[in-house]
Amino acid sequence: VPHHNFEVIISALKEEVGAKVDTELTTEHLKTLILRYRAMVKETLGEEFPQDAHVQLDRAINAVFDSWYNPRANSYRRMNNIPHNLGTAVNVQSMVFGNLGESSGTGVGFTRDPSTGEARKFGEFLPNAQGEDVVAGIRTPYPIEEMPKLGGVWPAAHAQLMDVYDKLESFYHDMVDLEFTIEDGKLYMLQARVGKRTAAAMVRIAVEMVAEGKITKEEALLRCEPMKLNELLFPMFDASAQVEVVTKGLPASPGAAVGEIVFDADAAVAAREAGKDSILVRLETSPEDIEGMDKAVGVLTGRGGVTSHAAVVARGMGKCCVAGCSDAIINEHAKTMTIGKYTFKAGDFISLNGSTGEVYLGKVSTVEPSLSGNFRTILEWADEFRTLEVRANADSPKDAHQAVVFGAQGVGLCRTEHMFFDPARIYSVREMIVADTKEEREVALAKLLPFQREDFFGLFKAMNGLPVTIRLLDPPLHEFVDLEMDFAPLVAATGKSEADLRARVQSLEESCPMLGFRGCRLGMVYPEISAMQVRAIAEAAHQCAEEGIAVHPEIMIPVLFSENEMASLRATCTAAFDKVNEEKGKALSYQVGTMLELPAACITADKIAKHAEFFSFGTNAPIPEP
Repeated sequence: VPHHNFEVIISALKEEVGAKVDTELTTEHLKTLILRYRAMVKETLGEEFPQDAHVQLDRAINAVFDSWYNPRANSYRRMNNIPHNLGTAVNVQSMVFGNLGESSGTGVGFTRDPSTGEARKFGEFLPNAQGEDVVAGIRTPYPIEEMPKLGGVWPAAHAQLMDVYDKLESFYHDMVDLEFTIEDGKLYMLQARVGKRTAAAMVRIAVEMVAEGKITKEEALLRCEPMKLNELLFPMFDASAQVEVVTKGLPASPGAAVGEIVFDADAAVAAREAGKDSILVRLETSPEDIEGMDKAVGVLTGRGGVTSHAAVVARGMGKCCVAGCSDAIINEHAKTMTIGKYTFKAGDFISLNGSTGEVYLGKVSTVEPSLSGNFRTILEWADEFRTLEVRANADSPKDAHQAVVFGAQGVGLCRTEHMFFDPARIYSVREMIVADTKEEREVALAKLLPFQREDFFGLFKAMNGLPVTIRLLDPPLHEFVDLEMDFAPLVAATGKSEADLRARVQSLEESCPMLGFRGCRLGMVYPEISAMQVRAIAEAAHQCAEEGIAVHPEIMIPVLFSENEMASLRATCTAAFDKVNEEKGKALSYQVGTMLELPAACITADKIAKHAEFFSFGTNAPIPEP
């Protein structure tokens, strides 16, 4: 039976009797509610809700086992790399009740702040409530520090709970996520586990626990999930940007999110497939929303607190989340959200500040993050223990500079084809592609040479003596041209008719480009292309040397499979580089190697190695079947 069916019934009853929250329903109201629930179950399933407690328990246990196979569980396992064959378990325990009156309640806590990592006892609770009320966001809870202010049984329960916080963290040597219920003043601990946290909290907790003597540096490094560290490299809002705050909720998961509004998980998935950033707006999220939350860049909810489902899941995913926006009137059926004078529809843009809880009108500009504080400390500790050097991918001086800032020991791959898509040079590339003779190609290549030299000089200068591996032109030529492009500049540059140029472009199309005219084949058939690129590398290297900048160029030949190809292209590269050395009257050193991407190249690597100073392995692009 869908959870939504129950929500519709209880919402309708509350509206009938004028109740704003569940706890305002009387005993008679609840009796009416149960009768309506049972009628709905019978209508949905075609049978009465079972009254035998053993049957209820048996079905509840089987429901947990069956949940392993539902779509949201499959999505969760895929997102977190959990094997599908592990299976699940069921824990049956006696029930305690947090909804027996004002001396009972329930809550969720963390021994540290899961958003920032601050060493403070963190949590939320609700008097006269069950755990689902807090986790599902049905009611907005109170901060845990307000518990003693309620008087009665609450000060003593709070003191006992704080003691449990300390004991759990001392036992786990980590931040702990816990759930508790207070029944008639007595504290019951329901669950404790190592808690999910944001990337910022992850590194802060790791660094501070080393300082506190609770863990070693090695343990701190092993606790930092490499993929999660990527969150610290995402853009942040520009502090100088002009913003209009339309509402403020609870800062449930930090970050900056800008996207168009969607009101359900399927729409978020569709937006991602269309290449769009989306903000998932829900009254409250549930496990059914898990895939939509994964595909959205941010989440906004009208209900719930910082320990609600939306907040906990968003933090685990590294997603920006603003929860408990009580000013927002969210109509999921009509797909609208009204905040004050504004009514937002699906497709409208908003921006979320998960660190402050603010919601901004429209798109707000962002800036790149900086490497500092705890993140820098973690990377410095990693340098102490690592045994491998780490290089970065960088296709521009800007990328190379950022790589140095983050501690790269060089550039492992510069993809020169990425340099050609700039509007200022794309037509010179196209002119080269449609050339019919070597002389025509060399005219186009002469236009590209200064661009390439400038690019490589910027890379070498940014790396300041660190090695830079530059891969020669690799992709199929048809990726630079298409029949929808503007042919007028090519007609003017080449003097050829548009019909002839269109025929030339159409002739380049391939059914299986991975095995087509690309990689080393370009250099074999048109050695002048490789020679131009190597000349640009050599001239840039000499320019650096003249300015006192150390340089270590490494020239990578792309996609080959035989010793003969390697030997031939190495000869092209060395001839071009040595010619520049001769012109400059100075012999700069360089290396020539290749990327092994094909099985044949790997099998004959011992022969290819006779002509190469280094190998790189390309493993991210398996060849498709023809």
